[in-house]
Amino acid sequence: MKLVIREAKIIDSKSPFHNKKVDILIVDGFIKKIGESLANTKNYDELKLENLYVSQGWFDSSVSLGEPGFEDRETIANGLTVAAKSGFTAIALQPNSYPIIDNQSQVNFVLNKAAGFATELFPIGALTKESAGKDMAELYDMQKAGAVAFGDYNKSLSNANLLKIALQYIQDFDGLLIAFSQDENIKGNGVANEGIVSTRLGLKGIPNLAEELQIARNLFLVEYTGGKLHIPTISTEKSVQLIREAKLKGLNVTCSVAVHHLVLTDEKLEEFDTRYKVSPPLRTEVDRAALIEGLKDGTIDMITSDHNPIDIEHKKMEFDSAKNGTIGLESAFGALMTVLTLDLIIEKMTTGKSRFGIEITTINEGSKANLTLFNPEPKSTFIKTSILSKSKNSAFLGTKMQGKVYGILSQNQLILS
Repeated sequence: MKLVIREAKIIDSKSPFHNKKVDILIVDGFIKKIGESLANTKNYDELKLENLYVSQGWFDSSVSLGEPGFEDRETIANGLTVAAKSGFTAIALQPNSYPIIDNQSQVNFVLNKAAGFATELFPIGALTKESAGKDMAELYDMQKAGAVAFGDYNKSLSNANLLKIALQYIQDFDGLLIAFSQDENIKGNGVANEGIVSTRLGLKGIPNLAEELQIARNLFLVEYTGGKLHIPTISTEKSVQLIREAKLKGLNVTCSVAVHHLVLTDEKLEEFDTRYKVSPPLRTEVDRAALIEGLKDGTIDMITSDHNPIDIEHKKMEFDSAKNGTIGLESAFGALMTVLTLDLIIEKMTTGKSRFGIEITTINEGSKANLTLFNPEPKSTFIKTSILSKSKNSAFLGTKMQGKVYGILSQNQLILS
């Protein structure tokens, strides 16, 4: 590939070209030259897009796709295409397929399926066999095969001793544990945030305590054992405070927040629409504001779409019975631009790579071209035709958006939406 990208404003705080409008010369997947009005580009393809911005390629730390086993929800091939057109050059794949990704051969399977795509796929191996919470899975073997972390998607480990042992075990090979935090006994049969809205609607509530108690326990375990822990998709004000205090103690812990928890609240449940049934549940405006503050002060390390395709048979049913989850790749950037600054969004969608052992490439001459292309200005409404995923369970349908993703340049491939 020989390509010149014209008049692109670079957003990369680690780059000497940060906030500059330049031309970028790409040769065979590497940035050859950056400068204003580059000449001698006769044999190059030219890309010029309206109000073009370029950043490091975005990374999503929590994506579910379905394959193997749930191809009716999403395939790896289509999922990676959706990710590319949504601006993501790398995704971490959750192990919640059928069979569960809990051994070396399953890691190899998804990596083989993902070979050759512009968006790179990094598998998360299950922490326990079949994500059943009883016996530790083959963590070291999976890491050798290419797994970047270990966790049971949206399942909290009730056995504290098993998590303790896992935290000790992974230190031998510098592994990363993911601990979804929700006490199942306190959650009980809850389906929505416990509060004024759930009481008014007659929905069984999930108290903030279910999340916070489990986070506190998991942080105590890390303090005791050492090791690296990532707490995904936190959703309450107290959770932010607990992790802030843990970081001040020097614990090796990171956390993420889902886009929908930054943009939506439990007020959306008024019409019992199951598109808004997610785990953890949508919380209050107080929690939403605390999550945004946690991003700004560095307590929350990364933002994820927590993309989770669910087929219509398991989503379009009465609220109590519907599965949790929303797709989120296509809507992530546009939704975030309505509540956060551009620089903060880019930071929180790129720096998470280092936690998962993924190479970070700054935008500079000689660097690998791993770029996301976008325009932060256009306003739109997210509608059904905006959805590229096979499943259509988006919590953002009808939501006002800002910004447009043009695509990515990664793995020596240009993918435009």
